[in-house]
Amino acid sequence: MEHETIMPGTAEISALVQRIDRPIVLVGMMGVGKSTIGRKLASLLHLAFVDADDAIEEAAHMTISDMFELYGEASFRDGERRVIARLIGEAGEKPKVIATGGGAFCNPETRALILDRAITVWLDSDVDVLVERVGRKDNRPLLRGGDPREILARLRSEREQFYAEAPIRVKSGNVPHAHALAQVVKEIDAWL
Repeated sequence: MEHETIMPGTAEISALVQRIDRPIVLVGMMGVGKSTIGRKLASLLHLAFVDADDAIEEAAHMTISDMFELYGEASFRDGERRVIARLIGEAGEKPKVIATGGGAFCNPETRALILDRAITVWLDSDVDVLVERVGRKDNRPLLRGGDPREILARLRSEREQFYAEAPIRVKSGNVPHAHALAQVVKEIDAWL
């Protein structure tokens, strides 16, 4: 069943955590729930959580919207690639959960690094769900100056080929995030 909510028990979670030897990186479109599910996953597994967008803003000392406006998308993507490489490459640390920006996995270098050195989970969703979720805020630079539904449909179509390279795919629909979280845990356990 797609929306199974049965979460593994404490002993099963502990056994899973013992097998996790690298970061868990969540990829997918803006609004799919990477940050929300990532925080819950990190809490459940007793791992640190890092939102790559927050780490980028901290490193740049400005918002992502300002970076796009001042320097353009190409410059932002270069900075994003470097920050994600640093987050993944921090040796000797306990694994963590990392939520990436929607376009991060489209960069060939970033994608290769994530696929090689992380447990990669594609959180996927229908465009209607994404429109509903991202319509709540006005902080998405790629959605400015156009119809959000058209832009999201185009971006999803362009990016799907890259996201599909992730070995784990979980649908995040119009159901509580707990459903997707339980599925992520189940899929990571099966993949390991």
